[in-house]
Amino acid sequence: MAWSELFAAIALVLILEGIIPFMSPDALRKTYQRLTEMDDRTVRMSGLVSMIAGVVLLTLVR
Repeated sequence: MAWSELFAAIALVLILEGIIPFMSPDALRKTYQRLTEMDDRTVRMSGLVSMIAGVVLLTLVR
């Protein structure tokens, strides 16, 4: 993998992660509040599901 592809992927992640706080900071605060109220197992499972979805999507795209 070329370094330029890695940097492009990181740039896209930063852009996508910046959309919610830019467009609706209040919704982001509420989401973080709900996240802090969840137990560790739920947070870990949602992270695992997110990673698996990302791997599947990346496999389909590539």
